[in-house]
Amino acid sequence: MGFVLADQQGWLSPSSPTPFENIPLQTFENLRKGVNDGTVDFFMWEHFTSKKYYDNGEIKRIGEIYTPWPSWLIVSSDPEDARLDDLLEKLDKGIRYFEKNHQEAIKYISTNLDYSEEDAREWLKTVRFANKTKGVDVSVVEKTVSVLGKAGVLVEGKGLSAAEMIGGQKGAQVP
Repeated sequence: MGFVLADQQGWLSPSSPTPFENIPLQTFENLRKGVNDGTVDFFMWEHFTSKKYYDNGEIKRIGEIYTPWPSWLIVSSDPEDARLDDLLEKLDKGIRYFEKNHQEAIKYISTNLDYSEEDAREWLKTVRFANKTKGVDVSVVEKTVSVLGKAGVLVEGKGLSAAEMIGGQKGAQVP
């Protein structure tokens, strides 16, 4: 997401694809400590997961940026593996259960995930799941490849095209 921010702000260029140093701090707790002790200037994290810590004053919220792609994707080197179909079917079943049982989800989230009940309710208003977990829209991969190319993480002309990355997948939405 740092590269997405840099791209949106016009900080990426062919001569300087990385406008800032990335310092891995490994855990969310270390990120919070890092901005407070000066190890890092800022970090980016999901809104509701960090909300408790800016509500209590431990960290300061300075802005918000949205992902230009889904938050979660499942990647497989063998899309023909029957275990993958089984996993995706179970995920679809879990999503349907979750969507029909919001009260249970709110209780779980507020009890186990460090969210207040109010924040869990607000988070649920923002969450959208795919109707089906199998299949990828090629434009999602193209957006990701574009940003990572501008950032110098991927090199144009090397590797697979976006369509080739998902071409072997049954149900891929390739135009």
